[in-house]
Amino acid sequence: MIQFFKKKEPKREQAEIKVPEREEPRAERNGKGFFLRLREGLSKTRSGFTDRLDRLVFGKKEITGDLLEELEEILLTSDLGVSTTQELIASVEERIARKELSDPAKLRGAVKEQIGEFLEVAPVQHRKPSPGEPLIIMVIGVNGVGKTTTIGKAGRHFAEAGKKVMFVAGDTFRAAAREQLEIWGKRVGAEVVSQKDGSDPSSVVFDALSAAISRKTDVVLVDTAGRLHTKVNLMDELGKIHRVAGKRLPGAPHEIWLVLDATTGQNAVSQAEMFNKSIGVTGLILTKLDGTAKGGVAVAISHQLHIPIKFIGIGEKIDDLRPFHAKDFVEALFG
Repeated sequence: MIQFFKKKEPKREQAEIKVPEREEPRAERNGKGFFLRLREGLSKTRSGFTDRLDRLVFGKKEITGDLLEELEEILLTSDLGVSTTQELIASVEERIARKELSDPAKLRGAVKEQIGEFLEVAPVQHRKPSPGEPLIIMVIGVNGVGKTTTIGKAGRHFAEAGKKVMFVAGDTFRAAAREQLEIWGKRVGAEVVSQKDGSDPSSVVFDALSAAISRKTDVVLVDTAGRLHTKVNLMDELGKIHRVAGKRLPGAPHEIWLVLDATTGQNAVSQAEMFNKSIGVTGLILTKLDGTAKGGVAVAISHQLHIPIKFIGIGEKIDDLRPFHAKDFVEALFG
């Protein structure tokens, strides 16, 4: 039996539903508090990357081949990845060749600028809901990355924007997955649609979309069971959920968000490549950035796959899932 957890219906807005993927620059949001929290969350990555970069150029008189080799090592060990590192080094060498860069003290600024450019990725083209239809977002990822918690926190962003939000318990296999989502639904004021454990996830999603349409829901966030990106049968199941959603509502799911654990470093890049190849990904969410020195993986994934980062997780609090803003990220990393 389908279970519904209802909340009072807010006043509906007719404007197009927008994913809160970009916020205004920090000076126009919450003052220094937001930036300081982000900077604190990236402290381990900054220590392993920019602090080492500062020590590398300190006291140097010129940019030598040995210095560039050390820079390359710093980039690689900070999980920027081979291809992104090579492209960044090539950019620096090109500036040196054009006589635009010769002072080691300015190398930091050149690296900062290039990383900022790498993180500015255009949105992935995807279908949008027709007027009056809900925005359907399918959330995927391997086991243990924090998909359900991420859905709860992301739902809060939509709810605070005045949207009527629904959570769909598409993870029918993990013990307590449904209960966890119900708790989040109560916390953020979202309706939760679920069926009994072991139900067909595609059936849950089909019924949930029917409910969302009839109840004039604005945003639907679909939870899915964690699965290894190397398991073909489990990846095929995601494809089935995708097809069934499209049959109930043409064009759905409109977005597919991949949740990645930043602490896994380059393994997260492999996951993103496989999921994107299998089902197509429109946005990335990087969790646990506050607990790792491998924050450089954000640059690697976004640049190599040309998929924008929607949110980053910099802590366990409900407001520690932040819409990603490249300029703020770079400033916090190099600040």
